[in-house]
Amino acid sequence: MKAAALLFFMAGAMFAVAALYHIGLYKRPGMYPPKQILKARAVALAAGAIIFLLFGVLIVFLG
Repeated sequence: MKAAALLFFMAGAMFAVAALYHIGLYKRPGMYPPKQILKARAVALAAGAIIFLLFGVLIVFLG
């Protein structure tokens, strides 16, 4: 169970870092991907991070 929780936490952390990267790109002027695409990617990655981190917390506390 600890390995599964660790994998979920690692995946959540990677999604969070990627979301922060896309937010940084969104703030930068003159980027190639349109801002709508960057915003959608950041929101999707942040949602994925929240879901994976919640699964990790559930595994730790219920396992």
